[in-house]
Amino acid sequence: MDGKFKRINFRSAISDGDNVDPIGGGRNGGTVTERRTRPETKTRKPPMYKVILLNDDYTPMEFVVEILKAVFHKPHAEATRIMLHVHQNGMGVAGVYPFEIAETKVRTVAELAKEAQYPLKCAMEKA
Repeated sequence: MDGKFKRINFRSAISDGDNVDPIGGGRNGGTVTERRTRPETKTRKPPMYKVILLNDDYTPMEFVVEILKAVFHKPHAEATRIMLHVHQNGMGVAGVYPFEIAETKVRTVAELAKEAQYPLKCAMEKA
C-alpha cells in the first residue's frame, strides 16, 4: 500500500467493545430503536345528575311505585320507600345517572304520567 488509502477491517470494528456499525452509524447492525409511548390519558367519569320525583295531590301512590319499578328498575320495597319519602317531603331522588340517561328517564316519566292523565312531575339536577 502506498499510504493514500487505509484499509479498514469491518469485522474487527464490529467485534470490539464499542459495537459501532461503521456503515449505519448505529449500534447492533445499524438499527436504532427507541420505544415511544403515548402519554397515558385518563378518562373522566361523566357528570352525574339526580332524577327527582315531585309530589302532587292527585297522582296515586301505586302509580308512583309502578313508575319507580318500571322506569328506574327499583325493587318493590325500595320503590315504596322512595314513594313514601316523596309523599312526606315533597320530593325524592329516584336515582343518579349520567346526563343522557337522566334526561331520558325524566322524559319517560313525563310521558307515562301524561298517558295516564296524572300530573306527576320529574326533574333533574346536577349531583
